[in-house]
Amino acid sequence: MNKTLLILKKELREVFRDKKSLAMMLIIPIFIPLMVIGMSALFNSEANKDVTTYNKIGFDYELSDIEIEIINSLEIDYSINNIATLEKQFNKKEINSYITKENNNYIINYDSSNVESSGSSSLAITYLETYKSYLENNYLLNNNIDVSEFNNLLTIEENTIEQQNYFANYIVNFAFLFILMAITISATYPATDATAGEKERGTLETLLTFPIKSKDIIIGKLLSVTLSSIITGILSLILAILAIIYAQNTYDIYNNTTLLNTSIIIYAIVIIITYSIMISGLCIAIASMSKSFKEAQSALTPLTFIALFPGMIAFMIDISNNAILSLIPFINFSMIFTDVINNNLNIFNLILMFISTIIIITIVIAYIIKQYKSEKILFNE
Repeated sequence: MNKTLLILKKELREVFRDKKSLAMMLIIPIFIPLMVIGMSALFNSEANKDVTTYNKIGFDYELSDIEIEIINSLEIDYSINNIATLEKQFNKKEINSYITKENNNYIINYDSSNVESSGSSSLAITYLETYKSYLENNYLLNNNIDVSEFNNLLTIEENTIEQQNYFANYIVNFAFLFILMAITISATYPATDATAGEKERGTLETLLTFPIKSKDIIIGKLLSVTLSSIITGILSLILAILAIIYAQNTYDIYNNTTLLNTSIIIYAIVIIITYSIMISGLCIAIASMSKSFKEAQSALTPLTFIALFPGMIAFMIDISNNAILSLIPFINFSMIFTDVINNNLNIFNLILMFISTIIIITIVIAYIIKQYKSEKILFNE
């Protein structure tokens, strides 16, 4: 244990003396609150767009007085033209959508890939539903049917179940994915310097001549990289929490929404620590096989993308967590955190994540110790 602690102190001194390692640990987390606030501002601007940005709707038929009254009440900027003219106006973005009529069939034409056009289609649907309701009531009155009795044939009540809203869920999950990416980036440089860097400088050969077991050397190096990764992860989490609190108090999209609580933060810290241990072991294992610092950096670059994209894809296509996904490295961390955010964490899945991580760490440490007992490490063969 004393020898392991000596290696740990040595590695930590090198980490905190090296400006690049410190930059990785401390500067990268700064981008996370910028991302949180930036996405919040973007979503807020989209959700609170002024009606004038999407209210230009064209019609290919004459409007009745009641239709014009409904249109004016919805603040629709309307124009009446033939279909050919409406198509030209739509292509030139002079109108956001247009409605054509064939007998009693109304067709809303819009571009689903365009935000303003999609908003305009929703406005058009509101107009048509209002007009349809007017025609139905008018028909009932003309046929001496009590409108109130007809409307009471079906009653609707709303029971709102309090959950994370879409914006909060999206941004908090993405913030956590970026925390995992920051941890990965933070682990790559000290892991590279502690293995391939020492090999390239020739100090590793000297270290291995000391009466210290390979196991003590590896565990000491692993602990130093893990600690630097945890520091990055916790700092990133603190900055993310501060950014989320700021966004919640600044933007309307978070009204009446609880983004974070104590249990979420505790689970996040547990996942950060577990992930830091795993990614540190993987970084050291990969860097140990490299002959030079540059080669190790190239080999470790894909880990940054592997840490981010599986979880991002799973979140974007709304995959539900299960026992199999809880065993798959990288994706299991983000899936567990998503379950925590949505208040549907399965403890069994959490245990499977820990089991999977422990197995990976055990295999990685055993592999690295075996590598360090070989002379190939010393002579770059």
